[in-house]
Amino acid sequence: MSEHVYKIIELAGSSPVGIEQAIGNAVAKADSSLRNLRWFQVSEIRGQIEDGEVAHWQVVMRVGFTLDDEGEGKT
Repeated sequence: MSEHVYKIIELAGSSPVGIEQAIGNAVAKADSSLRNLRWFQVSEIRGQIEDGEVAHWQVVMRVGFTLDDEGEGKT
C-alpha cells in the first residue's frame, strides 16, 4: 500500500442553485490552480435568506491534495 502525504486547504464555495453546486464551484476553481486533488470535507453550510426564501448557498470545506516532487501545486 502506498503512503500518502496530503496538503489541506480550506475553501468557501457559493451558489444560488444549491449546496452541490457550491461544492462543485469550489472544487472546479481549486482544480484550475492545484494538482492531485483527492478529497473534500464540508465543515459548514450557510445560506442567505431574501423575502423568506433561500437565495444563496455557501459551503466551507477542506480540500486535500497529494504533494508531488515539484512542490505544492501548479505554478
